[in-house]
Amino acid sequence: MKPYYADELVTLYHGDSVELLPALGVKGDCIVADPPYGETSLAWDKWPDGWLDVAATVARSLWCFGSLRMFLAHADEFSTWKLSQDVIWEKHNGSGFAADRFKRVHESVTHWYQGAWGDAYRAVPTEVVGRTDRGGHVRSIKRPAHTGDIGQRLDYDGNSRLMRSVLKVRSMQGGAIHPTEKPVGILTPLIEYACPPDGLVVDPFAGSGSTLEAARISGRRAIGIEANEKYCEAAARRFSQGVLEMTP
Repeated sequence: MKPYYADELVTLYHGDSVELLPALGVKGDCIVADPPYGETSLAWDKWPDGWLDVAATVARSLWCFGSLRMFLAHADEFSTWKLSQDVIWEKHNGSGFAADRFKRVHESVTHWYQGAWGDAYRAVPTEVVGRTDRGGHVRSIKRPAHTGDIGQRLDYDGNSRLMRSVLKVRSMQGGAIHPTEKPVGILTPLIEYACPPDGLVVDPFAGSGSTLEAARISGRRAIGIEANEKYCEAAARRFSQGVLEMTP
């Protein structure tokens, strides 16, 4: 099948990923997906039935954006996957319009896997913090009896620590291509965690191409599929112009 766009790292196809991925026979290292949540009356916001079954044939590791409402509504479809963890993307401003609830300024990102956890690729996520002239700190944690004793672990090595599960990244503003476009800044740590260097990231709902761009920036290959040709065209233009946006 002819790609809509292709270069040495990025390949973009136009079509329905539920139909196209099996035909392509793609085998990736991880999937990064931002499916339509199916929570509005907008024409494009329709949950794509069957995509999780197809995803399981493509990769054994999956990051999925969504709301708690979305994950609960489709819990049975996620039942063939094993949940490893959840991450919260904290935005600088929310998009909720309800006037009688807490202002929603976050989205959830969940990581799922197939098979044994020991076989899943994962790179320890760290972040640089504080001073760089201090020695490491080994923390011995005493847990209540019902949780067990996890013993010692390196919590801080002088200039880095385990990355926290709440990631603060500014959401897209005026320059966004897609109405639900994710910034590269939230995608990069997810990709680096679940996909080895030079590995292959698959995005079944490519939209503006942010996941493909984040993969390319981090040295991974990426294949994306987008159903709306308007966004394929915009993403292809973005790649062909070599615009590598780094969102803080």
